[in-house]
Amino acid sequence: MATLTEPAHAVAGPKAYVSNFGGDDVSVLDTGTNTITNSIDVGSNPTGVTVNPAGTQAYVTNFDDGTISAFDTGTDTVTATIPVGTNPLSVAFTPSGARAYVTNLSDSTVSVIDTATNTVSGSVPVGTGPNWTVVNPSGTTAYVTNNSDDTVSVINTATNTVTATVPVGDGPSGVAVSPSGTSAYVTNNDGTTVSVIDTATNTVSATVPVGTGPNGVAFNPSSTRAYVTDGGSDDVKVINTVTNTVTATVPVGDGPAKVEVDPSGTAAYVTNRSDDTVSVIDTATNAVTATISGFNSPYGIAFAAAPSPANADIDVNLTARPNLGLLVPYLSYTLTAHNTGPDPVTSATLTATLPPGASATSLSAGCTAVGTTVTCTYGAVADNASVNKTFRVPLHLLTLGTVKVTGQRTASAPTDPNPANNTAAVTCTAVSIILVTCP
Repeated sequence: MATLTEPAHAVAGPKAYVSNFGGDDVSVLDTGTNTITNSIDVGSNPTGVTVNPAGTQAYVTNFDDGTISAFDTGTDTVTATIPVGTNPLSVAFTPSGARAYVTNLSDSTVSVIDTATNTVSGSVPVGTGPNWTVVNPSGTTAYVTNNSDDTVSVINTATNTVTATVPVGDGPSGVAVSPSGTSAYVTNNDGTTVSVIDTATNTVSATVPVGTGPNGVAFNPSSTRAYVTDGGSDDVKVINTVTNTVTATVPVGDGPAKVEVDPSGTAAYVTNRSDDTVSVIDTATNAVTATISGFNSPYGIAFAAAPSPANADIDVNLTARPNLGLLVPYLSYTLTAHNTGPDPVTSATLTATLPPGASATSLSAGCTAVGTTVTCTYGAVADNASVNKTFRVPLHLLTLGTVKVTGQRTASAPTDPNPANNTAAVTCTAVSIILVTCP
């Protein structure tokens, strides 16, 4: 088997995926409780794991199989196995999610995957022993660390060709591009430094001493700090990216490999290969707040965005129409629940409040009347659909002046995000029992 040096990349969310290099599976981690909730069987010796920008699909590299396992993040089941090169280590998606770049350690190539078909659409020759790759936020460039060449290959993603080769330190392994896109940090695993590449010029603008065996690197969302795993001293160095100096050292577990910061920026998660744990660092205090066990030589880690909570906005409408010249004249009301989306309504309750002394008759199915309150229940309402309920208010000889009825949403599922349109009122004017006008 090829020599495995320690390499980094990420995505985002409360669910995290951790590749178990020694277990041929990926652990599903609930970061709200910091517990393992599931396990996904993949290929042999999984290393890098990355979630696409939409949060719907994840790719994990199977080092000894020469494959990528693609799995659905909604069901946590493998949906495809993609042959790539020899000893794939890492994978990075473009911002659109249309392509993924995979480093093949022993082939000195990067495979380009068409994610719509889960097939390899191209191969890019790079330096010797490509370890880790990352795509910049604009999607125009991929950076690849070449562990045996002490260089970084810069790939133009429009042409899939190497446009620059940047000399860095000894044995470059991990690489991360700042969220601002202005710099790329490279860990020199066979040395003691981090190289800072100016992405505008593709030159090293700073060299930051960290410690022996730096491997993973990740930025916080604001780009103000970078976190580097130091395998030689079993800790994480925190770099101030303005001064490019180490401002804190956080002891973690044995053999830290990768580090990723959660999307909120409040915690950094570190995979510790030698003691089968993941350390959780509070980024406000730079202290470990949890150590999670149950892994098997954990290596890569990636966050999956939590699904957005369902929302369905109900727009309440109320109309009235007089029906006169009858033995018992009445006002006919239509109480409408219109769903403006974005999700379907599963249930809703609307009420109508009548004037004092009034009563309701001829109610639609699902409506009841108690005193001056009419309550109507609505079942499912599709996005951009409406459901009407009707009732009548008889007019009496003493009904003169204004007759005001107010409709209101009192309950619905899922959550209604817009209270501004939850009520509607209509006022009719009765001059006499046979002369009533409604707007």
